[in-house]
Amino acid sequence: MTLDTDQAEALTHMAVSHETVLRLEAFVELLLRWQQIKNLVAPSTLNQVWTRHIADSAQLVPLLNNAGSVVDFGSGAGFPGLVLAILMAGRPKFHLHLVESNGRKASFLREAARATGASVSVHAIRIEDFVARWDGKCDFVTARALAPLADLLALGEKLFRSGAQALFLKGKTAADELTEARRLWDIEAQLFPSVTDSTGQIILIRSAARRGR
Repeated sequence: MTLDTDQAEALTHMAVSHETVLRLEAFVELLLRWQQIKNLVAPSTLNQVWTRHIADSAQLVPLLNNAGSVVDFGSGAGFPGLVLAILMAGRPKFHLHLVESNGRKASFLREAARATGASVSVHAIRIEDFVARWDGKCDFVTARALAPLADLLALGEKLFRSGAQALFLKGKTAADELTEARRLWDIEAQLFPSVTDSTGQIILIRSAARRGR
């Protein structure tokens, strides 16, 4: 599959303006350039960067509803966080916080934000430190291919206590991870099938509270 074919396939899953496509193209161009120096994504996925990464991240947009403040854990090369910020550009009061402790990846995220005009703040610190210092409003937490669900809930516990919801992109183990997490957490959740991965699922966490607290 060529990159152009992959882009065309990805855009069938995304209702976006021509201006937004240009911003996404600028992001992909920068990603491919940085990839030659810093391994941002698995090399085997480069020819499918639009379907495997862009469209995969974009499917969270309809589930964010009227979110204003979103925190993306372990943003890496910008999936899903930076893609969401590009797609949500122009939405009043929307802002995305990208948390990425790897200095080189954080530098890439800052450059990508400048190139695309995305409304983001990049936090080059550990997730635990970011959450400990957080004193604002968080509507949603997002993450992709970062950690088991129980670990993600523990990382964001402070945010969930304040009413944050979460959207986690997961693979075929999503239901098992949810079952395991419920041993320690009272969770209100819903599973959605991925539109880009036949074995993938999205876990929407509406509320989560650690048992016994």
